[in-house]
Amino acid sequence: MRRARWLVFGGALALAAGPAGAQDARLARLDPVTGQVVARLVDSALAAGLPAEPLVDKALEGASKHAPGPRIADAVRTLLADLERTRDGLGGGSEAELVAGAAALRAGLPDDALGALRRARSGGSLTVPLATLADLVARGVPVETAEAVILSLAARGETDAGYVELRRVVEADIGAGVPPAAAASVRAQGGRPPDKVVPPGQTRGKKRGQLQGVPGT
Repeated sequence: MRRARWLVFGGALALAAGPAGAQDARLARLDPVTGQVVARLVDSALAAGLPAEPLVDKALEGASKHAPGPRIADAVRTLLADLERTRDGLGGGSEAELVAGAAALRAGLPDDALGALRRARSGGSLTVPLATLADLVARGVPVETAEAVILSLAARGETDAGYVELRRVVEADIGAGVPPAAAASVRAQGGRPPDKVVPPGQTRGKKRGQLQGVPGT
């Protein structure tokens, strides 16, 4: 009788602590084998003090795209490793910081740059700077250039709004034909790159942004 009471009590504690990966009903969208693998990875994240929701989201994203089960499992496993690397590199952090850091690592940011950014922006959230770095790399800015830009902005105390504005103007510059590295570097220094890059052998016309010898420009 006492054993039965302890089993009931232990079950209640488990429920109170929150659902484990194997109990997340959303994973039923996956095939049984993949669902079990993802559930174990979710449980590993929880045991390590890492956020589990991004792992579930990654798995469901794969399911919505009809990705094969092994590919979904590999993507979740990689994300878990990146979250752990980010946590170690930053010395902890919020869920948003860890997710943004994992994206920055996938973009090619070296692990030691995470600690450098934490020191440069001591006391401030790193979510927006890290997301900005990943966005710059995705737009073609070399990772070394993006890292230098983000660290320099952090060192001078740039606000989150400043990072958001940087992303906006760099995107516009790249769309106008400015090389990504030049756009990021010049904008980070407060400068303004040329509106368009003139191909070799061509010159600008009198009209702003018009290239001679190219119909329709």
